[in-house]
Amino acid sequence: MSRFFSDKYASLTPYTPGEQPKDMQYVKLNTNESPFPPSDKAIAYAARAAASLQLYSDPESRPLTEAVATLCGVSPREVLLTNGSDEILNFAFMAFCDEKHPAVFPDITYGFYKVFAEVNGIPYRTIPLRKDMTVDVDAYCETEETVFLANPNAPTGIALPVEAIERIVRSNPNRVVVIDEAYVDFGAESCLPLVKKYDNLLVTQTFSKSRSLAGGRLGFGVGCEALIRDLNTLKYSTNPYNVNRMTMAAGLGVLEDEAYTRQNCRTIEHNRAWLTAALEARGFTVIPSKANFILAAHPALDGGATYRRLKEMGILVRHFDTDRLSRYNRITVGSLTQLQALVAAIDTILEEAV
Repeated sequence: MSRFFSDKYASLTPYTPGEQPKDMQYVKLNTNESPFPPSDKAIAYAARAAASLQLYSDPESRPLTEAVATLCGVSPREVLLTNGSDEILNFAFMAFCDEKHPAVFPDITYGFYKVFAEVNGIPYRTIPLRKDMTVDVDAYCETEETVFLANPNAPTGIALPVEAIERIVRSNPNRVVVIDEAYVDFGAESCLPLVKKYDNLLVTQTFSKSRSLAGGRLGFGVGCEALIRDLNTLKYSTNPYNVNRMTMAAGLGVLEDEAYTRQNCRTIEHNRAWLTAALEARGFTVIPSKANFILAAHPALDGGATYRRLKEMGILVRHFDTDRLSRYNRITVGSLTQLQALVAAIDTILEEAV
């Protein structure tokens, strides 16, 4: 680091994103992107918007905000669009946490929560997942901290039922509960209907996974009007034009073709079941997932060595070198062709291990 870098960030450990290699063509199953392109409408609308890129985007994102509100069954005043859901999650840490109100989240979850807390100087604690990798719901009830939960959780893929989420929200009336639903469209149940019942609930979602716009960077949050006003204060104090014109247009196109999104989600669910069965037949333990990825381990294979061998064979998965996850690899559920290539490579690795 330079001699000018602020001391307050000197010990910060930044988030490590999944590999985006350019040295060769990989079967890319490491960053939970969609194997499907954006809808035709999304592509056409984005192309049309390119002709007006000399203009700033609408800071209120009115047409898209209204479309998202309709999708979620809420008022436009209860929606905030952001540059990916990461932005609104960061805003939530900034808005609803401080030294008197720390953050709390699982010890195994989305890695950015820890980074957001540290970069904003927010104290936090983590609650261990249970032995079966599920969230300990009781541990989040009646806490004085701001709760952050990914549901389905990442990188496990395990989803809590809405009843469990509601119990956490109801038991913490004086603190905000943030539910990160990045992967909710692949078989889990959204807690969006609870927004009308509780003023301390913020639900975030993204267009990156089920809606095939990871490269567009578009997310949103849904909460009561007062929470959204708080978050808008931070948005307008940092970057009012946070969603660019092409992404805004593409997002509108996506929402006008929800049938395409739903079909892609059903295909991913089918492929997830196929991959789970194929790996279990080969002796793998697969954590039950409601996301577009699975977490899998084999008793005869080292997780890190398997990740490296797959990379040598042209297949990327995600390995987390931490105590409870080191045995596992997280595998994005891609197209059936991609998954067949993965399973064939795993067969080779298993033969080599004999």
